[in-house]
Amino acid sequence: MTSYIPSLTLPGQVFAQPAAAILLPVALGTAVGFGVRPTDTQRTYLALKQPPLRPPPQVFGPVWTTLYALMGYSAYRAWTTGINSFNPQTVELTKQGATLYTIQLALNLVWMPLFFKLKRPIEATVDIVALTGVTSYLAYIWGQVDEVAGWALVPYLAWLGFATYLSAGVGYLNNWNITETERDKPPTAKGKATKYVDEERERKDL
Repeated sequence: MTSYIPSLTLPGQVFAQPAAAILLPVALGTAVGFGVRPTDTQRTYLALKQPPLRPPPQVFGPVWTTLYALMGYSAYRAWTTGINSFNPQTVELTKQGATLYTIQLALNLVWMPLFFKLKRPIEATVDIVALTGVTSYLAYIWGQVDEVAGWALVPYLAWLGFATYLSAGVGYLNNWNITETERDKPPTAKGKATKYVDEERERKDL
């Protein structure tokens, strides 16, 4: 069980203000996304062998923006509901959840650089599995403080489950090595050098 750890927890003022609580994860997620370079990320994503049901890269930006906002709203609801409670247990659960929230946010922000910048799919998959576990426990803890706060994390958890499948699937299909995924001429680009996987050729070689 994770206790409240002030040194690993965002300041209470962040949770207490709705704009700060919602905009902070959105801003941090956006900053990390642009820091890794969206064009490079899309190029790498399209160059990898992917498991079934992979979404187009254009989906990820709107989805994550929505999920970050819901995450922040959950934090605001739980904190403002629980921190001033007359029940000491509720206050403790609120603070404990704040520590878990901070940890999961850090794990969330680390995944993209691990996968796309450092090209470390094993570490990235371990990270997202840990992230899913921490967030599941967070939803349970904050759900006891405020039901809305707990339910607000459900779409995030569902997407994390799907993202774990994609991360592990990509790692497995690419032999856990995504540094050598480029091909010269896919079927759709005759005579033009690109960096996309020739998936049709890959299937024929199996």
